[in-house]
Amino acid sequence: MRRRDFCKAAVSVPFFLSSSVLGNDAPSNRLNMASIGTGRMGRGDMKSCLYNGLKRNIRIVAVCDVDRSRALAAKKAVEDIYTKQLGQGNFTEVQAYTDYRKLLARKDIDGVTISTPDHSHALIAVAAAKAGKDIYLQKPLTYTIAEGRKLVKAVRSNNVILQTGSQQRSSVYFRKSCELVRNGRIGKLRKIEVVIPTDHGTADASPMPVPANLDYDMWLGPAPKVPYTDHRVHPQNGFSRPGWLQIGQYCHGMITGWGAHMYDIAQWAMGTDKDSGPVKVKAQAEYPDRGLFDVHTAFTADAEYANGVKLTSHNGSPGVKFIGTDGWIWVERGSFKAHDMNIFREKLSDTDVKLPVSNNHMGNFLDCMRSRKDPLAPVEVGHRSNTVCVIHHIAMKLGRPLQWDPKTERFVNDDQANAMLDYEHRQPWTV
Repeated sequence: MRRRDFCKAAVSVPFFLSSSVLGNDAPSNRLNMASIGTGRMGRGDMKSCLYNGLKRNIRIVAVCDVDRSRALAAKKAVEDIYTKQLGQGNFTEVQAYTDYRKLLARKDIDGVTISTPDHSHALIAVAAAKAGKDIYLQKPLTYTIAEGRKLVKAVRSNNVILQTGSQQRSSVYFRKSCELVRNGRIGKLRKIEVVIPTDHGTADASPMPVPANLDYDMWLGPAPKVPYTDHRVHPQNGFSRPGWLQIGQYCHGMITGWGAHMYDIAQWAMGTDKDSGPVKVKAQAEYPDRGLFDVHTAFTADAEYANGVKLTSHNGSPGVKFIGTDGWIWVERGSFKAHDMNIFREKLSDTDVKLPVSNNHMGNFLDCMRSRKDPLAPVEVGHRSNTVCVIHHIAMKLGRPLQWDPKTERFVNDDQANAMLDYEHRQPWTV
């Protein structure tokens, strides 16, 4: 029996045991977490886990980053907050690691947040699932579609919880908009417009000495071995936007960076988010000379679902517009608008589709660690949202129309496109 299963079972033990022994706040009922990747996004996920965990008897006991300076900074940040919130001596010392494999080998850790570069998501998440850890994984779920399928299998076969970091699902603006679309408040859905930001800037590829505090080989992981530069990895001072976000060996650019959020909402509103996807896609993208940075900048794309709904995408201020036969809804972070604002005041009927409610994405994950129910964005949802992103990326690269089969998760009669569903991972970092 796993430790968290014992904790869950323990709360149903007969009442003669004291609540101080087996109550919600008892040490015996405590779950332990660890944060893997403690950079720009990782520190945010780590602190969200920490503060939400304080309310749920869940504690961070370990942190990990291939950059030792960042791992030690994370350890200090967590211990400083616990000292302030719980008092000195009232929490377990946080252990800092640079190798995620050593952290995952600990039997006392129940779950992890994973906030590493995209190309290492699958490698670490599959290992975490096989180690029996519940997982909060930053989006996009994986770098390739083949990796995504392997992660889905690993999560389900090992019976662990995985929450994709698609936090827009825990926003009332996005949930309400999706509910209205699903329930026909704009008539029959005809078209969805997805808008995502544009990457910009340049970077110098000149090699630099590898910092002594960085395990660069592990950072590269499954990607090809190439000379080091700060612009490829992350700044050695501060936590500003890292260069890998604009390099194709480690991510696909904004089409996955923001696309994972917006396509997730598009599919949530249609109810095609767990087992379906577009059947046609075509895209055009610009790849200007920007030195080390080589992901797309401006782009336009058109896709189509089997139900006839058109999906168009382009650059701009991020959001999603749903267009139906009787009206439209535009939703973005923090606001929404429609052809008639009164539809947002309408109450759903008993027969209407009601989407699950969450106002805290990390809190939803931590609650699901105890209940063992699927979270708001389970692994299948993260995989299918990312699939829309990746097939758009492949269409950009090939510059011609493609047909996609959501059931087989392969392009139709297109060996060249299917060859791009995965890549040869550098040993020993195979998934």
